[in-house]
Amino acid sequence: MSRLDYIAVEGPIGVGKTTLATRLAKDLSAELLLERPQDNPFLEAFYREPEAKAFQVQLSFLLQRAEQVDGLRQTDLFRRCTVADFFFDKDPLFAQLTLSGSEFTLYRQLFTRLAWEAPRPDKVIYLHAPVDVLVQRVNKRGRSAEQPMTADYLAQVAGAYLDFFADYKDTDLITVNAATLDLVNQPDDYRKVLEAIATPQRRIQLA
Repeated sequence: MSRLDYIAVEGPIGVGKTTLATRLAKDLSAELLLERPQDNPFLEAFYREPEAKAFQVQLSFLLQRAEQVDGLRQTDLFRRCTVADFFFDKDPLFAQLTLSGSEFTLYRQLFTRLAWEAPRPDKVIYLHAPVDVLVQRVNKRGRSAEQPMTADYLAQVAGAYLDFFADYKDTDLITVNAATLDLVNQPDDYRKVLEAIATPQRRIQLA
């Protein structure tokens, strides 16, 4: 795994991205790069009034993610591998759900400019789970900003991720059923992910 520079863990809200990314970074002696939803001042208002706050919340996330990945643009032969719980290319996925018309056009212009030479992960780990599982996990972690989130919105997000990764070919993709595999409490399940990361294969399914 020493040849890997960048591993991204992706998937819908509540699927377990941050938990897996944190564990992988520790076990692989890698740098950890996490999204900071708590730093988005529009997020809670967006879950209460999606149409009114969609543009603000999307631009805030876009600028935050651009700033976070900026340090990955420069190749450093002596830098440790980075494990992140997001990657930049997924940002339009949310914008397509919430923006339209001139707002989406402006967003696309900004995204295209900020995405210039954005680093591409060596491996993407896509976690997925049924909507009822996502709802349970979101409720369990109890973040105040997420309490107004509806199951319908989670279903839209999960569907958008499914469509996005159905034809994803930009880099190696590991698809993990996070409902049937317990990556926290079952060492054998977690080991399957480690083995998949070490396998030079374009697409791997773990269920």
